[in-house]
Amino acid sequence: MREQIRKRLSHRLRGVFPEISTDFQIKIDEPPDSSMGDFSTNIAIVLAGKLKQPPRQIAEKIVEKWGDTWFEKVEAAGPGFINFFISLDGWREWVAGIIEGKEDFFAPPAKKRKIHLEFVSANPTGPLHVGHGRGAALGDTLGRLLKKIGYDVFTEYYINDGGRQIDNLGESVYLRYKELFGEKVELRNDHYKGDYVIEIAKEIKEKYGDKFLEKPDPSFFSRYAAERILSWIRKDLELFRVRFDSWFSERRVYDEGIVSDTLNILREKGLTYEKDGALWFKSSNFGDEKDRVLIRSNGDPTYFLADIAYHRLKFEGGYDLIIDIWGADHHGYEPRIRAAMKALGFDDRRIRILFIQLVSLKKGGETISMSTRTGEFVTLKEVLEEVGVDASRFFFLLRRNDSHLDFDLDLARKQSSENPVYYVQYAHARISSIFQQAVKKRYSVKNLKFDMGVISRKEIPLLKKISEFNEILESGVRDLTPHRIPFYLVELARQFHQYYNEVRVLVEDEKERSSRLLLAKVVQDLIREGLDIIGVSAPEKM
Repeated sequence: MREQIRKRLSHRLRGVFPEISTDFQIKIDEPPDSSMGDFSTNIAIVLAGKLKQPPRQIAEKIVEKWGDTWFEKVEAAGPGFINFFISLDGWREWVAGIIEGKEDFFAPPAKKRKIHLEFVSANPTGPLHVGHGRGAALGDTLGRLLKKIGYDVFTEYYINDGGRQIDNLGESVYLRYKELFGEKVELRNDHYKGDYVIEIAKEIKEKYGDKFLEKPDPSFFSRYAAERILSWIRKDLELFRVRFDSWFSERRVYDEGIVSDTLNILREKGLTYEKDGALWFKSSNFGDEKDRVLIRSNGDPTYFLADIAYHRLKFEGGYDLIIDIWGADHHGYEPRIRAAMKALGFDDRRIRILFIQLVSLKKGGETISMSTRTGEFVTLKEVLEEVGVDASRFFFLLRRNDSHLDFDLDLARKQSSENPVYYVQYAHARISSIFQQAVKKRYSVKNLKFDMGVISRKEIPLLKKISEFNEILESGVRDLTPHRIPFYLVELARQFHQYYNEVRVLVEDEKERSSRLLLAKVVQDLIREGLDIIGVSAPEKM
């Protein structure tokens, strides 16, 4: 509906103000009060500067003698807004276009963009926890949404399988391994203390016995533990319906010489210097708050240097947009990555970084505390086992990514209208049930025909909600905010439930029945499409 209003308004503008170009997106909103119309636009305010006229005067010129039968009324309001009151004929023609396939909710964009999307990228030092689950739900949903509208999306998991953290993991497992043979051990604060460390140590003992007691092999323990944990991560993500086009190992940027090449480029540009025995990058020259170390005084490269090399590969890959999804604790990392990309000669406007705020799990009205290092955390797998994949994905998307999320496990388990995912899925199943009832009553459900005359004012609230679907998709792509989809689905389900309670669908009159069944099918299709984008199933029965 918004697109139809844009087309009509654009045509009107060319007639009233032929001197201006209408080659821009006209914003169409829903006013805060129904007395102000079904939709409104601020186009007169936007054009005031170009036309050098008061916005109200522009609005009045646009609406004067507006003779489009799609509208019951078009009026200038306030300082220069234009309010649209859609006529019943307008609504009828619009919904007929949807049912007949003339309206496309997934019209491809004018320009097909190539996008690199990296998300989760959890260190293989422990199982995925609920924070990773939130990032996985966001990243996978965003990828599905971008692909749905026609973008070329490449998804990647960056495996941080090098550096001191992996050494600490190996040491942690080795100490637990020795402990299994009765030796007394003492773990440092930076060692990993979760039960999973003991589990890996037991595996090694079962396979190799006491082989490593007299001849320790630190690299073996690090490698074995990281690979074992990575296998858990892969399985958990597969269970969570998250798949990647690529799993990129940090070791590659070293083994393939990408790190050394990147370092040479920065040196040749005169952007490095030595201080206190370390090699520094002049990142403050490019907007960072201070310079950053690339090579430590002991000769070891920093994680930052590997990240620069990895992002250099992304930029050289010809992507129009690079999206990184990081945890909230990496907030300060963004300026230095942008500085490095600018230093290498790339346009840092090609990268968007989304941050995932913390998740608080609640059960029995109490918050569950979590800490990866101490092992006191709830894994993603545990949440999936407790509430299921559908509820988990839906609940992880119930807040914008940069807002704190309270995940209520008790609510997620409920099979009632209180649970938003159950409520939406029930609407989908309910429509399937309506069609099943129609078959039992020997009504035909094939080759249904739509009669526009059946649409009355009773359908308008549901039609308005259906009309928002395009806007939800467009804003989700534009702002990278797919969390709006589950909220929309809840509202669409609510409007349908309300409509179904007020209007009989399976009536004797064939025209009415056929038209209402087709309208119900539109709602069901949108619910199924929306659920598919967020990776949630659409059951036929519940």
